[in-house]
Amino acid sequence: MRDFEALFNAAEWKSAAGVQRPWVRFLNEGTSGGVIWHVPAEGASLPVISMIIPTADADRGGYFRQLMRQLSAQTFQDFELIVVKGDKRQGRGINIAAELAQGEYLLTVDDDSSLPDNDTLQKLYDAMQEHPDIGMAGGNNTVPDWATPFVQRVMRQVPRRSWEPVSEIVDSDLAEHPCLIMRAALFRQVGGENELIPRGLDPYLRKVFRETGSRVVILPGIIYHHLPPETWKKLLTQFYRNGRQAAFANIHSPEWVIETPAEHGEFVEKVPLWRRVLRFPLRMLGSLFEGKWLWVICEACYAWGFLVGWLTGKSKQKG
Repeated sequence: MRDFEALFNAAEWKSAAGVQRPWVRFLNEGTSGGVIWHVPAEGASLPVISMIIPTADADRGGYFRQLMRQLSAQTFQDFELIVVKGDKRQGRGINIAAELAQGEYLLTVDDDSSLPDNDTLQKLYDAMQEHPDIGMAGGNNTVPDWATPFVQRVMRQVPRRSWEPVSEIVDSDLAEHPCLIMRAALFRQVGGENELIPRGLDPYLRKVFRETGSRVVILPGIIYHHLPPETWKKLLTQFYRNGRQAAFANIHSPEWVIETPAEHGEFVEKVPLWRRVLRFPLRMLGSLFEGKWLWVICEACYAWGFLVGWLTGKSKQKG
């Protein structure tokens, strides 16, 4: 059994700047400032799974080391680990890792994801082997008992931050990067991550996978935790930043602005901006009636960030 925390302590990082990605559809040609840490699979054979972790600092307040310990405890060890640190474009970082990956499957995990079940990788692999019609599959983001009361409240009130685990395989838009397995050949076939957008990577990738006719699903029995920021300041800063980035996307790449429903099942991918603006106050009012005041405050910060980003972006366009 590999000790990933010990391997991390002795990690040798290599520059990601020279990694070419000829299969990427929307390529960011800027030089990556990232570095790569690669842990090959055990033995001489090629890995079945290539685990990819994009990270800013390979720390994330201690969550990264916790994740390393959880990887060591996984019963399924036929995987390689590729960590890309310091690339400000998450999509580019993932594509760089995918270029180096040798596995049949790519598995993305965020640097602050938590995998409490030691059989997670085995279950993901088994599901993909048994269901060839699935192109991409995610797990169930649940609220951990050990999280602070504030974090638990955020996860229960903010849509898409957690949900009741499914009991069967369901087609869903809730398959997300913090715990996401994909067929590597299909990932490269659709052109990988969109490196040009700062926000909306998950919706874009799900869209192009669906366009191939493959299923995008949530799997039963796969539990992970992906926690929001732990303080009001960090949480509201994140929503404000997301609002500004959303405005940037709406101005510069509206074709990649895709709906993100909070429930499983079918949905309309493209909703006009005017309709999203009109429904916003109605949703906030509904949340107030439901007692989700925390979510209302977060949405207000998002809206403020969007407004600032929109006015700034439009001003630059005119200039």
